[in-house]
Amino acid sequence: MSVLEIDSLEVTYERRDRARFRAVAGASLAIGQGEIVGLVGESGCGKSSLARAAVGLVAPTAGTIRFEGRPVVPLTRRARSADLTRLQLVFQNPYSSLNPRRRVGDQVGDGIAVGTGRSGKTARVVELLELVGLSSNARSRYPHEFSGGQRQRIAIARALAADPSLIVLDEPLASLDASAQAQVANLLLDLSQRLSLSLLLISHDLAIVHHVADVVSVMYLGKIVESGATEALWADPQHPYTEALIGAVPHPDGTGTMPEVLPGEVPDPAMPPRGCRFHPRCPHVMDVCRTDEPPLEPIGESRLAACWLHAPEARNESSMPRAPVHPRA
Repeated sequence: MSVLEIDSLEVTYERRDRARFRAVAGASLAIGQGEIVGLVGESGCGKSSLARAAVGLVAPTAGTIRFEGRPVVPLTRRARSADLTRLQLVFQNPYSSLNPRRRVGDQVGDGIAVGTGRSGKTARVVELLELVGLSSNARSRYPHEFSGGQRQRIAIARALAADPSLIVLDEPLASLDASAQAQVANLLLDLSQRLSLSLLLISHDLAIVHHVADVVSVMYLGKIVESGATEALWADPQHPYTEALIGAVPHPDGTGTMPEVLPGEVPDPAMPPRGCRFHPRCPHVMDVCRTDEPPLEPIGESRLAACWLHAPEARNESSMPRAPVHPRA
């Protein structure tokens, strides 16, 4: 059984002019025990909306979200059920996710089970801080005394205090410098392996996800367009958007070649293109792409892709063969 199952999720917002748009337009994914799933895509594609819906911060318009077999109920003013406390979220910005007026130990201790004695709680806080690579004396200090990478470690320790089976991480590395990104990415990988902890890692940085994730799902304009095992997807992307994202990753091969840049921007989600949502930017666009939306279907073993290039009748119409993408080191 999957730890988290998201099926046909839709998240709709209303703008100030009362126009409604779907930030998430029917996305599905599943995360197994101890598995790291990376969700990637450009800014504005709906990744953060999916993350917030997954943990109950945003009420879905349609679809289902189940955590350990139970429905995820959107948060209200009432206390959350004990079962759902094992589903945690780490926010993007560690500067704003921690209370500057409270000591680190007190904030980490908030997630420890009620009824734990004072000495036991202190010992658990020290254990969690050391687990994320911080010294025990960090518990008596305030968030402003730490660097950005250290603050994100504190936020991770606070999430671990609830003894979670799954942590959703919404762009947890975006506000960090390159060195801190690598360190926190390695920490997440180590925690998942040591604790058999499932992670949903949301990022626009495909290189980081390639390093950490077991499975990658690619999101574009509210929909999953490809999903598969990380190495297989990286070596042979089956959707032009995935191909473009991989092509945009800098590769220090000594040739001096600049990464390829995907033309255009993500369209307005309130007015998505008809047919395939990627077709205005796709180098392989066909007539069917402009009129019909491709379904997300199996492509080989454990791969899913939503692209008309994989339909035999549509492939015959295409005059532009797919250029192979070679694996990167």
